Amino acid sequence: MVEKKSNLENWKINALKELKKKNLDGLIIETPEGISIKPLYTALDIENINHLDSLPGEEPFLRGPKATMYTGRPWTIRQYAGFSTALESNQFYKKNLASGQKGLSVAFDLATHRGYDSDHERVRGDVGKAGVAIDSVEDMKILFDGIPLDQMSVSMTMNGAVLPVLAGYIVAGEEQGVSIEKLSGTIQNDILKEFMVRNTYIYPPEPSMRIVSDIIGFTSKKMPKFNSISISGYHMQEAGASLVQELAFTIADGLEYIRAASKRGLLVDDFAPRLSFFFAIGMNFFMEAAKLRAARYLWSIWTKKLFNCQNIKSQMLRTHCQTSGASLQEQDPYNNIIRTTVEALAATLGGAQSLHTNSFDEAIGLPTPFSAKIARNTQLILQNETGITDTIDPLAGSYYVESITKEMIEKANELIEKIEEMGGMTVAVIKGYPKAEIEKSATKRQARVDSGEQIIVGVNKFQSESQDKIEVLDIDNNAVREEQINKLTNIKNTRNNKLVQQALDNIKDAAKNNSGNLLDLSIIAMRERATVGELSYALEQVYGRYGVKQEIVKNIYKETYLKKEDFIKVEDALSKFKDIAGVNPKIFMAKIGQDGHDRGAKVIASAFIDFGFDVEIGTLFQTPSEAVDMAISYGVHIIGISSLAAGHKTLIPELINELKKRGADDILVVCGGVIPAQDYNFLYDAGVAAIFGPGTAIPEAASTTINKASEQLMRMHNYRKSRTNN
Repeated sequence: MVEKKSNLENWKINALKELKKKNLDGLIIETPEGISIKPLYTALDIENINHLDSLPGEEPFLRGPKATMYTGRPWTIRQYAGFSTALESNQFYKKNLASGQKGLSVAFDLATHRGYDSDHERVRGDVGKAGVAIDSVEDMKILFDGIPLDQMSVSMTMNGAVLPVLAGYIVAGEEQGVSIEKLSGTIQNDILKEFMVRNTYIYPPEPSMRIVSDIIGFTSKKMPKFNSISISGYHMQEAGASLVQELAFTIADGLEYIRAASKRGLLVDDFAPRLSFFFAIGMNFFMEAAKLRAARYLWSIWTKKLFNCQNIKSQMLRTHCQTSGASLQEQDPYNNIIRTTVEALAATLGGAQSLHTNSFDEAIGLPTPFSAKIARNTQLILQNETGITDTIDPLAGSYYVESITKEMIEKANELIEKIEEMGGMTVAVIKGYPKAEIEKSATKRQARVDSGEQIIVGVNKFQSESQDKIEVLDIDNNAVREEQINKLTNIKNTRNNKLVQQALDNIKDAAKNNSGNLLDLSIIAMRERATVGELSYALEQVYGRYGVKQEIVKNIYKETYLKKEDFIKVEDALSKFKDIAGVNPKIFMAKIGQDGHDRGAKVIASAFIDFGFDVEIGTLFQTPSEAVDMAISYGVHIIGISSLAAGHKTLIPELINELKKRGADDILVVCGGVIPAQDYNFLYDAGVAAIFGPGTAIPEAASTTINKASEQLMRMHNYRKSRTNN
């Protein structure tokens, strides 16, 4: 054995020498996670790994939570969908179910996420655009009409307005004749990650954690088939987190939820077996598979260590996965089919329990039925044609995969321990630690992509000379909103308003006095036809509506960017602008509407500061009028608008009209994000000076913006001069 090991060591040394003779660049690759990837792995790399003898279905579950895994039953095929009205979404669901989909995953519009009814002034551009509009039980009943809720597992991505939405689903089940204990599925209910990245929160962290605990308590007693929380790393990776950050922060979130529920008197083994997880799967194939294996190991070890679980199922991590939305590209969009397939394969080789595959056109707009069919069939082909369900954990024993699994466990453990030392994730979130770390990671990644260090096919390398025209699903926001308002009016005219008010008062009293169970009381209110907005506002009157000042990370983008010569055009444009204005260009970064995805705006703001812009950034969820107020007060030259939720055709023209009303139309307006090319002319006609679609390198966006601002200044200067002469 000693001789065999010695021979292996000698062989490895000689192999590495041969590699070096070939003068290969970057023999050792450093990942964003700080893991060094070697060109060669051997048995020597795994000889000190202690998890190699573990078995699927047994502690620490690294190889899978179930002993038989896919050989007994393949993963559940889910498709995350929801748009327009409940009726249109219902029809879409029925078609998908008839075509082989096995579970529903409901996407709600941003108005619903943020606890506003469709008639609220703040959501004019958001109703029905990035998900289905739900205002009441009546909408829920339409959403699931003809879909037996005692037979269909339903996953709902909802966090901020989780109480009225979950209560509405329960009441819709009751009125369909399905008792509460027969309902199966998952409610996301992961508010901590909202404070880190996605931002569809409503209330401050502490009362939000009380809501989470009440839902865990209620469901553990009355809904044995229902997962009370889906602890989500998905949105962290989408916001730019490294895989180790996604892994560590997600596990730390889960530990915090157990801690919060335990403080309210719940026994860990009564509810922990029904906790589930949700991870993003990006393009780093082997590391994504290793991440899921590491996640199961970490959850098993930490839950036992902190909470002394007696039920082995409390240590068992079960996870839904979704292929990455951030990896989808507007350029050469059919390439996204390949990306999604690779990511789906990584998720299944990592041992996911259910999976959603994104549609190839989601970098441009909402998925069409055509693209959704391809996404669904991707999973059907993997399950039925590839043989990957024939054996359990086929990557087990791989020198490479086992090595990076071990490294991810170790690096994630370091972050989890740091958060535990702070006092847990609630404290860390309030301090802003995970949010800041993710934003640094996101900024570094964008710099690597823009400078070509990280290759994106069709975007920064191997670009096509022409682009295929893609059909984009367009929602008539005004028509959806009008229909929802009519339904709201009808509900309020036909219900017993006295009983509704009493139910809402009971919720407020429970919130004030820290008594009762808020989900239990919400179900009573929804039975009486309280609306999502009314119930959310009742709690807002006690807890307040949460908002924070946006911070910008600095000195990261420019330091990470490799091709420094790309900054010459930016510097030249800056110099010309200063010659005209005498000052640096000043830009106000705005997020208008209820879209909380602020990665793009924050990365742009960070990079622009590094270039020499003066940058101000607005609070989230502003109306166009509020954004204009702030822009004028700061005395900016430019307003930059980030749009990711399809509200641009309503909100951006409103903002430009507000500038005109205030006599401030000399302020340049530029925008970027997920905006279909077919909408560009509409926005240019409305007065937008420049549009930067997905894949635009930030230095290019910066120089274009500065030059446009210089042209605007010269026009205004010449206009004033001509008026003076006249």
